[in-house]
Amino acid sequence: MAEIAVAIAAKVAEYLVHPLIHPFTYCCNYKSNLEKLKNEVQKLRDAKESVQHKVDDAKRSGEDIEQRVENWLITAEQILDAAARIIERTEDTTNRLCPNLNTRYQVSKKAAREVKAAAELLQQEGRFDKVSYRTVPEDIWLTSIKGYEAFESRMSTLNDVINALKNPDVHMIGVYGIGGVGKTMLVKEVARQARNDKLFDEVVYADVSQTPDIKKIQGQIADKLGLKFYEESESGRARKLCERLRKEKKILVILDNIWTNLDLENVGIPFGDRGCGVLMTARSQDVLSSKMDCQNNFLVGALNESEAWDLFKKLVGDKIENNDLKAVAVDIAKACGGLPIAIVTIARALRNKNTFEWKNALRELTRPSSSSFSGVPAEAYKSIELSYNHLEGEELKSTFLLCCLMDFIENPSVLYLLSYGMGLGLFKGTHTMEEARDRALTLVDKLKNSCLLLDGPESEYFSVHDVVRDVAISIASRDQHSIAVNNIEAPPRELLDRDTLKNCTAISLHNCKIGELVDGLECPRLKFFHISPREGFIKIPDNFFTRLTELRVLDFTEMHLLSLPSSLHLLVNLQTLCLDNGVLGDVAVIGELKQLEILSFQGSNIEQLPREIGQLTRLRSLNLSSCYQLKAISSNVISNLSQLEELYLGDTFIQWETEGQSSSERSRASLHELKHLSSLNTLEIQVRDPKVLPKGLLSQKLKRYKVFIGDEWNWPDRYENQRILKLKLNASICLKDEFFMQLKGLEELWLDEVQGVENVVYELDREGFPSLKHLHIQNNPYLLCINDSTELVPLDAFPLLESLSLSNLMNLEKISCSQLRAESFIRLRNLKVESCEKLTHIFSFSISRGLPQLQTIEVIACKSMKQIFVVGREDDINNTEVVDKIEFSQLRKLTLKSLPQLRSFCSVVKNSLQRQQELLASGTLSTEVILDHEPDTNKQFFNEK
Repeated sequence: MAEIAVAIAAKVAEYLVHPLIHPFTYCCNYKSNLEKLKNEVQKLRDAKESVQHKVDDAKRSGEDIEQRVENWLITAEQILDAAARIIERTEDTTNRLCPNLNTRYQVSKKAAREVKAAAELLQQEGRFDKVSYRTVPEDIWLTSIKGYEAFESRMSTLNDVINALKNPDVHMIGVYGIGGVGKTMLVKEVARQARNDKLFDEVVYADVSQTPDIKKIQGQIADKLGLKFYEESESGRARKLCERLRKEKKILVILDNIWTNLDLENVGIPFGDRGCGVLMTARSQDVLSSKMDCQNNFLVGALNESEAWDLFKKLVGDKIENNDLKAVAVDIAKACGGLPIAIVTIARALRNKNTFEWKNALRELTRPSSSSFSGVPAEAYKSIELSYNHLEGEELKSTFLLCCLMDFIENPSVLYLLSYGMGLGLFKGTHTMEEARDRALTLVDKLKNSCLLLDGPESEYFSVHDVVRDVAISIASRDQHSIAVNNIEAPPRELLDRDTLKNCTAISLHNCKIGELVDGLECPRLKFFHISPREGFIKIPDNFFTRLTELRVLDFTEMHLLSLPSSLHLLVNLQTLCLDNGVLGDVAVIGELKQLEILSFQGSNIEQLPREIGQLTRLRSLNLSSCYQLKAISSNVISNLSQLEELYLGDTFIQWETEGQSSSERSRASLHELKHLSSLNTLEIQVRDPKVLPKGLLSQKLKRYKVFIGDEWNWPDRYENQRILKLKLNASICLKDEFFMQLKGLEELWLDEVQGVENVVYELDREGFPSLKHLHIQNNPYLLCINDSTELVPLDAFPLLESLSLSNLMNLEKISCSQLRAESFIRLRNLKVESCEKLTHIFSFSISRGLPQLQTIEVIACKSMKQIFVVGREDDINNTEVVDKIEFSQLRKLTLKSLPQLRSFCSVVKNSLQRQQELLASGTLSTEVILDHEPDTNKQFFNEK
């Protein structure tokens, strides 16, 4: 009993004494708790800044942020806010003669709680081995049905293929049919429907071609998966790819245009019970069944006469109803043999032609063909050849053949076409690179309209259908005596035939196994020579160029050259020299090519641009982009290139001399030399140290520019826009007005830590950025406003703006400080505002009515944000008809996080629950809705939607 009594007494003491001692402890530890809080706050602030830098860097690289990292940043911000309020309260308790013990207790207790929370959060930061993950944009064809025609005769085939894909015992499926019949279109439609029906989580596509290039196929699949290869060998890449593919639950691999046996294990494609679904196309059923062991094969037949005629009429238009023309048109459609590619090319070629040209076309189509090409149906060959013959002028025809000869480039662009075409003197009547570029774009557009070229991934890119390319190479071989071979095991026999070489004007050898080039190759008419051997090491005799004096374009791609052949200086007519992605030694001999106009080292390992390059006084274009080992350019080289029109220095680590030294004292080039290039109109440059920037660096004459200043920016592979400026200026450098005012037509602007700017429009472009499409501003404590029309700037600022991103602008008070015209922000699609502490709203209600294309809204960690859209002085809130016109019909994603003051989405309807719901219900929020407010707040403007 005594033990029980003692235990009871102890428990009573605990309940009586502990409540007295515990508050007393908090009061005694008041100062130490506050000191601990300040220490933990500083640690947490440093950690948050470090994590935020990693997040910003990942976002610039196009990666998505891990949700746990996003949550950590939000929690860190909340703890820092709470700690700041606690520390503010300490001033009242510290300065009083008789401090309030209850207040001290409350402050000390809260401080201890936040110290614990901060310490726990700091421990979590150590587990962030990565803050982001790569996402790969979907192929355009997966979300678009452009070009696909749902022919009735093919619906059964399409459904049969989809049903075969549903069968768990079938892993290898083939689709076959003659060239140009539409196999690729059909399998892409199969993939779209299969993906939409959730048969597969992922779809990847690779074009195999007549001569399979294993590395190219591996690369195409890897790109779709976001996989980077670090292995050089095919077998090493195959292992990596196979491992990656096995991680996908349900994946469909499309292998288009198979001609012969392709060993899937060598590529790295797993198949069988635990492998991928593989869908192949070929021109022969035998290839699919006997060489690739497909379990099911489906034929894609030619269109019937009715379908062929309907397609032909659709492409030609109403003109075909002319009685004199209709009978001829019917016969032409029949002559196309039901092949969509033949119908499309013929229809586009004849669409605006006279009746006599239609009749002549019919005779040519029905006449026995004098030319043929292996694997291409006669109907397709003759129709494409006829379309080629109907091209206007030799310039357009030569451009078409050159585009098809460029098949060795994975994503051919107008830039490559410009380099080769300028060297060959293709663009008649042009005097500058700018004029030639416009001409090249015009010609490519005409060829796309003729359906002889296809769209590429972006506007300045193009692609070629394999049947069209085969016909074009056949025509070029016949009419221009060109030699184009791809992926062969030995030098082509044409290189050993003297009679063939004497008439040859173009040679393209891509991915061929060649150990040594022919000594003293005799091609007196050769103007274009491209070689990219399968193995980079290839022996080139010193006298190789002795008898190639008419050569105008030379392209050595991915070559290992300790030195260039000494006979290179004999190429007195050479206009274009490309040494891209090469391992290069001594290149000083290039300085003797006095007629050279275009020189490219893109992606090569060149370490220093030698002084001899400065002798190329006729050079118009110099490309040094992605030369990662290039550290220096000899002084005065750039300034000596007085005719230079295009200079590409993106994604390089060049060490520039600072201004102040005389040219005789400098060993390396300075950026000041760019000011000597009076003809420069295209500039891509990355300057990692802003301190080397001279005044007046940029010229008003620049038509295209990508200028990255500071060490913050990554250089992407491709860009949508032509005029881009990204600036990160540290605390010691202030932005000068003249830097901006010289740049015209800016399309994309990124500002990071740029001092001295309070009003973006007024201080940087008083015309209101009429061409700007993307604006990103971050880490600026000085910025107060993006646009203020009271400062004598236009009321229709940002008429083309598509995306607006504002991050960590601590003192930003308003995005727009006054009324704007309806044209402002009318094209805005993506809006993101993060960590803008003083911002109380995004736009006024009147501007919100003019955002018909808005697709995403993200507002995160803005602690003063009260409404997303707010009533301004210019808004007529009594006009209910105006209110009802607000629509977000394109809205797909709404993210609202860490907004403690947010009370409504739009203040004009804050007291009307029904009106608030209707406002957002007009959008289709199908992708993502994220809210982290209090439940009552959510109900207020979403009614628990």
